[in-house]
Amino acid sequence: MNTQKKILIVDDEKINLEFFEVMLSKLGFIVEEANDGVEALEKARKFSPDLILLDNIMPRMSGWEVTKTLKGDRRYSNIPIIMFSALDDVKDKVEGFELGVDDYITKPFNFSEVLARIRAVLRNRELFALIEVRESRLSMAEELNTDIKNNLQDFVKRIDDLDAAIAMFSRGIDSALLPHFVDVIREKTQRVRKHIAELDARIEKTIHEWEELKKSEIGLSVLESHIRKFLHGAEGRGE
Repeated sequence: MNTQKKILIVDDEKINLEFFEVMLSKLGFIVEEANDGVEALEKARKFSPDLILLDNIMPRMSGWEVTKTLKGDRRYSNIPIIMFSALDDVKDKVEGFELGVDDYITKPFNFSEVLARIRAVLRNRELFALIEVRESRLSMAEELNTDIKNNLQDFVKRIDDLDAAIAMFSRGIDSALLPHFVDVIREKTQRVRKHIAELDARIEKTIHEWEELKKSEIGLSVLESHIRKFLHGAEGRGE
């Protein structure tokens, strides 16, 4: 996993901000700080963090309110959040998870545990991103198949029209009607050519989109390995 991840730390206690800034920076993370919920929203929009460490009990705006605001905005709803709180009540934890936090840690905390949870949440998000890439490729393939099927049906119809026109020629027609039938055939062939060109462009676009998605995709075997490691880690934590 790439350790150059951006983490936003939100806490009204300066000592906690300084502690996490020093420890996480030493481990290769890019760290930004916020002293309260209002500043956290501003930093989240400017800093675009990969993860937010968010204290719950803060002045001006609580961690719950920050979470609700971010999760309600699709531009930031995918940013994972680990919430810290001195509240150890199950109800508070459930409320946090229902709002969309990815993990909940009760104070006082152990840094080794926090670091393990940070890495687990980031790994989990990477897995979801990889799955989304595969779903996008499958969706594009389905759309392309539908386009091809529809165009093929139209091709068949156009060819049937051409066959009918040719059959009329073979039976002989009034010479006065010849220009009209020539125009009909020309119009049919032009439509077929147009549909072929449109389908070709659609295929080229899909191929390009597939290639772009492949840049952020890993193989199934690697993906399976990541999932197994994640599940093994969850079992080790008793989740």
